[in-house]
Amino acid sequence: MAVATITSKGQITIPAQVRSKLGIGAGDRIEFVETARGQFSIVAASRSVRELNGLFHDRRRKPVAIADMNTAIVERAKRSR
Repeated sequence: MAVATITSKGQITIPAQVRSKLGIGAGDRIEFVETARGQFSIVAASRSVRELNGLFHDRRRKPVAIADMNTAIVERAKRSR
């Protein structure tokens, strides 16, 4: 189990084995995500949103127009009331 100590300034050093498994290094960002009351997960937030470009692209699916999306949102909102 990896352990870290909090300094008087509220800082910690993430153990090398944890940094390695998260794939993070100097200058990378991490997020603390609350998973349960009093429990947090550390998540690497070092990737740019731009890296997601094309990740979910399916050439078989036809693009949806913004107007069609707005219509679908309105229709769904009407049903939820």
